[in-house]
Amino acid sequence: MAIRLGCIADDFTGATDLANNLVRAGMRAVQLIDVPDADDERAVRQAADADAVVIALKSRTVPAADAVAASLRALAWLRAQGAEQIYFKYCSTFDSTPAGNIGPVTEALMDALGTDFTVATPAFPDNGRTVFKGHLFVGDVLLGESGMRHHPLTPMTDSNLVSVLGAQTARTVGLIDHRAVADGPDAILARAGELRADGVGIAVVDGVSNDDLVRLGAAVAGLPLVTAGSGLAIGLPANWGISPTPAAAELPPPTGRRAILSGSVSTATNGQVQAFLRTGRPAFPVDPLRVAAGDDVAGEAVAFAARQPADEPVLVYSTASPDTVRAVQARLGAAEAGDLVERTLARVARGLVEHGVRQLVVAGGETSGAVVQALGITGLRIGPQIDPGVPWCAAVLPGGEPLHIALKSGNFGGPDFFTASFALLGLLDGADR
Repeated sequence: MAIRLGCIADDFTGATDLANNLVRAGMRAVQLIDVPDADDERAVRQAADADAVVIALKSRTVPAADAVAASLRALAWLRAQGAEQIYFKYCSTFDSTPAGNIGPVTEALMDALGTDFTVATPAFPDNGRTVFKGHLFVGDVLLGESGMRHHPLTPMTDSNLVSVLGAQTARTVGLIDHRAVADGPDAILARAGELRADGVGIAVVDGVSNDDLVRLGAAVAGLPLVTAGSGLAIGLPANWGISPTPAAAELPPPTGRRAILSGSVSTATNGQVQAFLRTGRPAFPVDPLRVAAGDDVAGEAVAFAARQPADEPVLVYSTASPDTVRAVQARLGAAEAGDLVERTLARVARGLVEHGVRQLVVAGGETSGAVVQALGITGLRIGPQIDPGVPWCAAVLPGGEPLHIALKSGNFGGPDFFTASFALLGLLDGADR
């Protein structure tokens, strides 16, 4: 059976976020880690049994040419499986730089699909991301005034998405504003037609409520390509007559020890780490400067975790305040500091799994990508939502052992996310933790 929706996500947590919304809306969704080989029969079988396939790339912060190449490989695989529509998924805070990668990837996908028009909206009201008159809000503040202005790799200081995207693409960028969206699919299509007649290739679309995304979803049913955060996913399944069903989120009962790996430096994750520390549960800080000096920090972290009571979740974190992050970057360089942390937490993940961890929360998109790759995970089954945009997932390790894993975007989740995650998972086997 040909898949209905083929999705390309620019990081691993974003892919899970998107798959989560598709499952909540009733689609049978499979998340694949990176582009499968052409002769990967297992991936082909998984795709054949799904309504939507999400390919998770690690392309958000790589050079634009590399992001384009990876996205085109993903597109070719999805089209080979018969995908009827393509969805390019990026972060709900529009993480990018003037060089890309959202604009260049969007252009490349449009060219490959032979389409002269698409939409762009990172709106995700359930997670506090709204777009009004083309400006992105994070909670009650503009993007450029939020914690994202301090992001070490993609600092977002401009809240006007028309200008942000316009700087990344040769195509003209326009706006479908809240008035057209509120008037429904026909009004959205009419405004899109006006923009196309004026030479606009990409239209930023306002979205301040879930109803806006549902209306937009109906309007874009005929587009070969849509680009968005994960929010638009709630408005697409109905185009194929699919409605929500609880069975889509079922997972097997969890087993094994519990751990958290946190590499994100976002404001939300900093708060989550501090909330966990206040509980007095075991935690081990990863200092990039010690790693750079040659200390076996990963080995120390794994040994520390192994000494803790088996019924206690353990946190291993490099999450730090913006001032601390800047100081480390000044010593090591931003790229090198990030790479050191990713490699270290990936080593820690392998060690934790070797010591019996089978329930793992990972915070941060880049960290999640490094961990998933290090563990040899090739696919995920999407389960129940912990917080908007973050579900528990079930994976199978290369040796055949099960692993429950949650991949959290740095900006997502409430203050008690780490402890709430395990509380929710415990309900699957009746555990009282």
